This record gives sequence, structure tokens and C-alpha cells, in this order.
Amino acid sequence: MTDTLKLGLIGDNIARSRSPLLHRLAGNQNEIAVTYDRLVPRDLDRDFDSVFADCAEGGYRGINVTYPYKELAAAKVRVDDLLVRAIGAVNTVTFAPEGPRGFNTDYSGFMAAYRAARGEAETGTVLMIGTGGVGRAVAFGLAGLGCRRLRLVDRDPAKAEALTEALHSVDAEMDISIWLNAENAAEGACGLINCTPVGMVGHDGTPLPAAAMAGAGWAFDAVYTPTDTQFLTDAAAAGLSIISGWELFYWQGVHAWRLFSGRGLDEAALRTALLAPENDT
Repeated sequence: MTDTLKLGLIGDNIARSRSPLLHRLAGNQNEIAVTYDRLVPRDLDRDFDSVFADCAEGGYRGINVTYPYKELAAAKVRVDDLLVRAIGAVNTVTFAPEGPRGFNTDYSGFMAAYRAARGEAETGTVLMIGTGGVGRAVAFGLAGLGCRRLRLVDRDPAKAEALTEALHSVDAEMDISIWLNAENAAEGACGLINCTPVGMVGHDGTPLPAAAMAGAGWAFDAVYTPTDTQFLTDAAAAGLSIISGWELFYWQGVHAWRLFSGRGLDEAALRTALLAPENDT
């Protein structure tokens, strides 16, 4: 190895995150020795602010940020991209002498995952459940994909209203509605999206009953641990085209690596390495 790169991930419930592996494998391709730390504030008996400050001062080149800290991170960094400012959530931070800079590779990663799975197919009417950090990024990704009709469901309607306002700031013609009941909102929808933590390790279940999926065309789950969530299992059984959270994980990681390192990747080789049985831990 000819270089070193110190990276990390701040989030809750990240013991099974594969981001450390992704970035180490990316480093191997580029002859860069990568360290990638899992940083769970509650396990460190710290709050997000103090963990973030330690990273900024502790020699980290950059960090990823995941649930539930993406919106907090956005307030701590310089964001040059106007679209990412509108998203209001940051999942990738780089540290430099002039200060931390924030990016959102969930947004670009979702678009890449969708195109890889469905090509230029239109999204149709989309139901998205959950409007937090990843939900905001995915919603802006949907706008970028040309989605014209979006139905939002969140336990906190104020969050859905805030997202609606943010989306309309960049696409005033997008038809956005807020629903209280996901089953009702699913009726007639083509795309079904879960952007809640329901279904991830430690949060068993599904945000939408299987019966409500009938007639839809495709489904995406932002959860990727596990990849075979109940939401996607039910969607597949109903005949929907599936986009797993693993695909978002992969593409956001590819995009984050470029920001951290300034280096490219053999993307196919990285995918193969990530899926290799010896790395399936």
C-alpha cells in the first residue's frame, strides 16, 4: 500500500454495516490502506456533536453519516450543492483545513440504483413511507428521475409537509400529497418505497401490509440489513420488480469513495468482491 485513508461511520445500530468492507475493498483497488471505524454515539457515551467534533479533529479524511443523524450533520458542514441544501440531509462529510464539507450520495445513489434496475422506465405514481434523512434524499432522487406524482406517509405529518415544501422549491409542478394511511396511499401506486427503519435488524416488521401491494409495478426498500426484508419479500411475492437497499448501499458507497479519495473504481470488480462468499459476514 502506498497511501492511507482514515474514514468512519456515525450512526445507531450499525454493527452489521458493510461500509467498512466496501471502503477497504475500494482502497485495495487503489493501493490505499483504509481504516474505517464504526462510531455509535450511545456506545461511546457521547452525543453526535462531540463524536463529530472528534472526527473533525482526529485525522479523519471523511465520514459517512447514517440514521438518525443525517439532518444534524447537514447543520454542521458547508454544502455547496444547492440541491443538497434543499434535501437538508448529509450522509457524506469530508474534512479539510478550510472546514467540513457535506454531500448526499444517497440521492445520487438511489438514482443510479433505479437506473441500473429499470433503465429509462418512468417511475409512475410513487408512494414513499418515511420522510426522514434517507427519505428526503430518495424523494429528490425521484424528482431527478422525472416522477410527477408522489404520495408521502409519515408518522409525523410536519416532516412530510417540510419535505413537500423543499421539493416544491426545486420542482413547483410536482404533484405531492400527504397521507395518514399507507394502505390507502398504496392504491393505484406504481412504485412503493420504504424509507423507514422498519424491517432492519432490531426493527422487525413491514410498513405496508402485503395485500396493499397488489397492482403495483416496483418496490424499493432503503433498508439493507437484511437485504431480504419482509417489505421486499412481500413485494416479490406480489410480482413487483425489486430494488434492494443493497443497491443503494453499493452506489452511495461508490460515490462516497470518489469524494473521500479522489480516485476511481472498477465498479464491477468491487461489486463482485462485496458479494464474494468469503466477504459475506
